[in-house]
Amino acid sequence: MGDVLAGFHAAWEFESDSVLIRYERGIRTPKLFSALGERRVPLAAIEAVTLEPGKRGTVVLRITPRPGADPLTEAAAGQLKEPSDPYRLVLPAERDALAEYYADELRAGLTESGPAERFLVAAPEVPLSFKAYDAKASFDGRTVRFRWFWTGASSAKWKAGDQSFAASELSGVEWRSPEVLEGYLRLLRAEDPRARPDQDPAAVVFGLGYGAVHESLPFAAAVLSAVRGRGAGTGAAVAVAAPVQRRGPADVAERIRHLGELHRAGLVTDEEFSAKKAELLAEL
Repeated sequence: MGDVLAGFHAAWEFESDSVLIRYERGIRTPKLFSALGERRVPLAAIEAVTLEPGKRGTVVLRITPRPGADPLTEAAAGQLKEPSDPYRLVLPAERDALAEYYADELRAGLTESGPAERFLVAAPEVPLSFKAYDAKASFDGRTVRFRWFWTGASSAKWKAGDQSFAASELSGVEWRSPEVLEGYLRLLRAEDPRARPDQDPAAVVFGLGYGAVHESLPFAAAVLSAVRGRGAGTGAAVAVAAPVQRRGPADVAERIRHLGELHRAGLVTDEEFSAKKAELLAEL
């Protein structure tokens, strides 16, 4: 065993070739951390190490994985909010000297940089499943299955029937965080046109209270790892952020009406309502 540096919500154990991150479980611990349990990050997977002042008398030790080295960060595509970043260790400010020592030790052990040719950090363990707004999604390590809910799935998805996708048939994964409106998980196949997520049988939509980050992101990361591990598709597995899609005036009007209902019910703040309304109008 190596030296251990314990902070808020996690403890980092420094070994000769890796950092083992063990996350605490508890009410105050971000749910993503509890879901992950632990992460072993090889030094070969680390691009950079930083130490900076945090909020309210803390310092933050952070490691940044190399592009392509970690399926979790690849699937997240920069959408994780800072408190949910699993590679931040928050410490009391009085431990800054000790944190600086370990930061220097980590930097001295880094030998690789730039994009990684393969995933170096293990994906979350399968089987995994979660409830989206319109389906239950499950993954056993080889096959992704969507089982539609009659209360949420569109008629297009009902007509297509429940879906099964072999990881070997996929080219990537597209995850849009449920912490923004209209989040979803889409499975990518090279030959498929991209319909709107609520109409696409290869996608599930999240909605309020569905597809939480701690459930849907590890799921997306596991699928992405399986895709790349099997050399599927015509090239490397990809994880991309959602593109902006143009909508018709009637569709925009209906979505603004629904957004207004959520706002009046207190489920959307004034700021969220204004921002999303402007975003929808920009799609015309």
